Amino acid sequence: MSAFADQLAAVPLFSACSRRDLQRLAGAADEVVVGAGTELTVEGAVGREMFVLLEGNVEIRKGGTVEIELGPGDHFGELALLDGGPRTATVVTSTDATLLVLTKPAFHAVLDEIPTLAHKLLVSLARRLRASERSFGH
Repeated sequence: MSAFADQLAAVPLFSACSRRDLQRLAGAADEVVVGAGTELTVEGAVGREMFVLLEGNVEIRKGGTVEIELGPGDHFGELALLDGGPRTATVVTSTDATLLVLTKPAFHAVLDEIPTLAHKLLVSLARRLRASERSFGH
């Protein structure tokens, strides 16, 4: 499996995907290199892509406060691929960074090409929702 497919395999949204599905998703993604201080997402703005951090670090900021720092192998923004809803945080690179970026149009093209992938993603989301509900005692 390609290195990018390995990175996508670690994203919970894609946990039910086959190796072939992951390779197709990886082929639809772009590798992007950005400098320190680059704003990747803005809290409240519409999301249109997800990111997997290959090298470097980013800060996740909510209300202007740094909540957490992510490093290589971490990911963020995957729900934007599904609903294009508002970003829940601002993400800024704290170092130079290399990222794998999967845009909503590229993601939808893969879904059109591999219709069974949509079913796998729904199963994955349902599992995450159930786990989240259990952790909150619902």
